[in-house]
Amino acid sequence: MARLDVFIQEIENRKEQDIQALEKKLSEKKEEIRRTKDIAIRELQNQYNEEAKIKSQKEYAKIVEASKLQAKKILFESINENMDSTFDVIKQEMKNYVQKPDYKNLLKKMITFSKNTLGSDAKIHCRTNDTSIFKEMNIPVVDPPINTLGGIISEDKQGTRELDLTFEELLRTKEDDVKGFLLERLMK
Repeated sequence: MARLDVFIQEIENRKEQDIQALEKKLSEKKEEIRRTKDIAIRELQNQYNEEAKIKSQKEYAKIVEASKLQAKKILFESINENMDSTFDVIKQEMKNYVQKPDYKNLLKKMITFSKNTLGSDAKIHCRTNDTSIFKEMNIPVVDPPINTLGGIISEDKQGTRELDLTFEELLRTKEDDVKGFLLERLMK
């Protein structure tokens, strides 16, 4: 379990580094969006100022509020786009990681964790590209291969319990934390 924690921590550290690199870019985009929002609000307020003098105060409030909502919509669309971009960077880092020698050690840790969790006779599913690594380690794998960026899926001998240690699943389990972190930083 501690080894999996190390792997998860490593992924989180890499995510943190990627997030920090993007944070500056996101901050600049946030400021640009704020300026755009302020300009849009001022332009709309000026445009409708003459109309607002004639119309009731209630109509004027509706127009200003609509401008603010539109600006918020633009801001949130940008935030979502930047979050998607962050996750794309993280996934690319995962694709790069499977090419490194450390990946083999990670697979060993995953196998150990899997066998400790599901039993020594746990069945291992892996990517086609990882089959040779498992052959080198004399660990049999089960067909069909899985379509994943990296990692394994194992199941107990009876096939009643499954342990998904694929990169996608590990990232998915932390996705809400990452999104919350990003939103918190962007809303400051």
